[in-house]
Amino acid sequence: MAFCNICGAQIADGTTTCAACASRVSGGGVATAAAPAQGMTDNVAGLLAYITIIPAIVFLLVAPYNKNRFVRFHAFQNIFLCVAAIALWIVLMILTVAASVVPVIGHLLVMLLGLVVWIGFFVIWIMLLIKASQGQMWKLPVIGDMAEKQANAM
Repeated sequence: MAFCNICGAQIADGTTTCAACASRVSGGGVATAAAPAQGMTDNVAGLLAYITIIPAIVFLLVAPYNKNRFVRFHAFQNIFLCVAAIALWIVLMILTVAASVVPVIGHLLVMLLGLVVWIGFFVIWIMLLIKASQGQMWKLPVIGDMAEKQANAM
């Protein structure tokens, strides 16, 4: 699924122009990051938005990135992903306390569950980095919809 970097509209495969804003899309419908007048390209800014939560917040506050829908989407998606990771960490800590009922087996199960969860987060994070560097707006199931809604709000 490709999106226009100018307006963010979905682009049909094989087309060379965006139907919504009539901007030219190179690569047969795959949105490429356009270079702004100053600063870094959109795909680099989108990639950096995923490094930690700090660049994501900075990109939402600093012009011209806070006016770019592509960068705002990735910044919001990273912020929501970090909030989800913190919420899952709290749940795992509660499960660790609850696992003290069955001391050895309970703790091992919670540790194994935690390991699977954090490996999953790491894989998702790597995929988000790759997709942002390619200029794509790859949406996570629930978080992506929320991020898209926030990115479109401006």
